[in-house]
Amino acid sequence: MSLGSRKQKRRKRNELGTAGSRPRKPRFARAPHSAVAQDELLQSRAEAEAAIAEARKAHERLRQAIDILPQGIVFLDAEGRYVLWNKKYAEIYSKTADLFAEGARLEDTLRVGVARGDYPEAEGHEDEWIAERLQKLYQPGARHEQKLADGRVILIDERLTDDGGVVGLRVDITELKQREASFRLLFDGNPVPMIICALDDERILGVNDAAIAHYGHSRSEFEKLTIRALQAFDSEPPWTIDVTGEEQAGRTWKHVKADGALIDLAIYSRELTYAERPAVLLALMDITERKRAEARLAFMAQHDGLTGLPNRNLLRQQVDEMLLHTRRSAEKVAVLMLGLDNFKAVNDTLGHAIGDKLLRGVAKRLRSTLREEDALARLNSDEFAIVQSGLARPEDAVGLAKRLLEAIADPYLLDGHSVVIGASIGIAMAPGDGDDSEKLLKSADMALSRAKLDARGTFAFFEAALDAKAQSRRKIEVELRDAIQNDVLRPYYQPLIDLQSGRITGFEALVRWPHAERGMVSPAEFIPVAEDTGLINPLGGLMLRRACLDAATWPDDVRVAVNLSPLQFRSGNLLSMVTDALKHSGLPPRRLELEITETLLLEKSAQVLATLHALRTLGVRISMDDFGTGYSSLSYLRSFPFDKIKIDQSFVRDLGANREAQAIIRSIVSLGKGLGVTITAEGVETEAELSCLRTEGCDEGQGFLFSKARPNIEIISLLQAQRGIDAADEDAALVA
Repeated sequence: MSLGSRKQKRRKRNELGTAGSRPRKPRFARAPHSAVAQDELLQSRAEAEAAIAEARKAHERLRQAIDILPQGIVFLDAEGRYVLWNKKYAEIYSKTADLFAEGARLEDTLRVGVARGDYPEAEGHEDEWIAERLQKLYQPGARHEQKLADGRVILIDERLTDDGGVVGLRVDITELKQREASFRLLFDGNPVPMIICALDDERILGVNDAAIAHYGHSRSEFEKLTIRALQAFDSEPPWTIDVTGEEQAGRTWKHVKADGALIDLAIYSRELTYAERPAVLLALMDITERKRAEARLAFMAQHDGLTGLPNRNLLRQQVDEMLLHTRRSAEKVAVLMLGLDNFKAVNDTLGHAIGDKLLRGVAKRLRSTLREEDALARLNSDEFAIVQSGLARPEDAVGLAKRLLEAIADPYLLDGHSVVIGASIGIAMAPGDGDDSEKLLKSADMALSRAKLDARGTFAFFEAALDAKAQSRRKIEVELRDAIQNDVLRPYYQPLIDLQSGRITGFEALVRWPHAERGMVSPAEFIPVAEDTGLINPLGGLMLRRACLDAATWPDDVRVAVNLSPLQFRSGNLLSMVTDALKHSGLPPRRLELEITETLLLEKSAQVLATLHALRTLGVRISMDDFGTGYSSLSYLRSFPFDKIKIDQSFVRDLGANREAQAIIRSIVSLGKGLGVTITAEGVETEAELSCLRTEGCDEGQGFLFSKARPNIEIISLLQAQRGIDAADEDAALVA
C-alpha cells in the first residue's frame, strides 16, 4: 500500500467525525476574538490539506522514480513489514507477489515462498534457511546471492535506515553468473596455463590447473606471489607494455618455474573484473620448444648438417665483417678455397658412410690448424673455405696453405680402412682480388679450378686472366641460352660415304652457332658450357627435332646420325624426346642413328641400358662413337648390341705410314664383321688413308676428304647430284 492510501483513510475518518457531532447554533453575537480564532483554524486546515496534497504528489513522484529503476527496490519498516516496493521487485519475486501488501511481513512471504519451493537452497533445512535470511536482513553486511526455483540468481544488497527500517536492492545477475560459469569452465579446464592478476598490486588472484601443473607451484603458493616473482628478467608486467596484438604475439617472455627452470612464453592479456576487483587475465603460451626448434632451424640454415661448420651464407657474413674491420688498415684478408682431390673415388669404393666420416675428419683437422678467430666453412660436398685476416703479405697465405695441405695429407683410420686424401687450394687476397665476400669467394674458386688443372695437391693464386676467362664463359652461357630460345642454332651435315661404292649413305648432324657479332662459334667453345650449365638438354632436343625434319625430305635410303650427350640420358625423358621428334617429322625410326660415347657406358647404369634397349626396339639404330679411346672398349660391345662402331680419328690419322694403326684398324674391322655391325672410320682426310681403309675392308668413311659439314640446302643439292649420277649409270647399263 502506498503513502497516499493511508492519508485518504485519515481524511475519511476526519470527515465522519465532523458529520456525527451535534450541530452548533450560530452565535451572531460572539466576541471579536472568536472570529479571529475561526479564521486561523480555517487557514490551518487549508495548509494541512495543501501539505497532504503535496505529500501525495511527492509520493507519486517517488513511486514513478523507483518503478523505472532496472533494479528491484523494497522499503521495510523496523518490524520487517512492507512499506513500499517497485515493479521490478514484484517481477523478480513474481511467484509470491500476490502476498505483497502494505503492512505484510517479509518473514511471512519468505515462509510461503519456501513452502511453495520458490527457494531451492532452503530445501531440507527450511527453518535454518529462514533464520539465516532474517539475520542478514536485520544485521546487513556484505551483499549476498539468492537462487530462485526458475534458475535465476538475485544479488541482494540491504541497508538499515535511521528509524530501524530496511532499504533493499535486488539485481538479477543470472546472465552474469552464466558468463562467469562459462569463463570458469574455459579457465579451469583450459589446457593453456592461465593466471589472473590484480591490476593494482599485481598479486595473483587465481590460476587454472594447467598453470599449476606447468609451473609446479600449488594454488596457495601462487596466491602468495605477484606476477613479477615469475618473471626472470623483465621488470614490468606484460599488460603495461604498450604494443599491438601482433607485436605482443611476437614478443618472448622468460618465466621461472618452481624448480628454477627457465621457459619461453608468448603472453596474451585481457582486462576483466574478478572477485569485484579490476584484474587482468594472462594466457601463457609455452614456446620453449618452438624457440629451440627455431634456433635449430636458424643454425641449420647457416651451418653444414654433416660437419657443423658454417655454410656459404654465414661465411659471406663473416668475410664481410672481416673486410669492414680491416678496411681502414693495411692488413689483408686471405680466402683459401680448399677442394679434396678424388673424393668421389672414396665414396664409390668405400661408400658414403666412410666418405661422411672422412669429411668430418678433414673438418676437425682444418679447425685444429687454424686460429680461433679464423673462419672455416664447408661449401659443398668436397670443398671448404678458410678465411684469415691480419695478413701483411701474400706469403703469409702461402704458409697457411702449406700447413693445411700437410694436415690433410696424413692417413685417416675409418672403420678399419686407412684412407689417404689430398687437396688443392685456390687463394684470393683482399682487397686486390675483391672488396666484398662474393667477389673474393668467386676469385678463390677460380684459383682452385686452376690449381686442380695445373697440378693437384698444390695451391694457386687468383689472377685477373682467370676472371676474364670466367666472364667470357658466363657471356657464352647467356648468349647460348638466348640462341636456343630463339632457334638460332642450326644443324650442319657431314656425309657418311660407302667406301666400296662411293655413295652417300647418310649424314652426321653437327650443331653450328651462327653468331651475329662473332660469326660461326666453334662447338668446342660452347658445348662444354652447355654440358656444365644443363643447356645440353634443350640444345640436344632442338638438334634432334631439326635433324629429323631435314632428313624426312631426303631419299628413303639416306640416314641421319645425331650425337647424344650422357647428360641427356640422366634427364629421364630421352625416349619420349626421340619418339616425339620421329612422330612430328614423319621420319621412319630405321633412318635415325643415335651416337653415344664410351663415357656413357662407364656409368654402368641400368637406366641407361634400359633406355638404349627401348630405343633399339623402337627401330632406331645405335652407334658407338670414338671407339678405342675408352678404358675397356671391348667390354662395352658385350653390354649392348650396337648397330655401328665408329673408329676414332686418332687411329685414322697418318694411317698409310703407321703399321700399328693399320693393325688396329684391321682388328676392329674383323671384330665388326664377326659381330655383324657396320664399321665407320672418322677423320678421313687423305687418299692414302682412304686407300688403306678400303684395303682393310672398312664399310664407311667420314671426313674432310669427302666433304666438310654443310647446311641442309647444300645437302639437298649433293643428294640431287648423286641421284643424277645414279640415273645416268642406269641409262648406261640399259644401253650396254
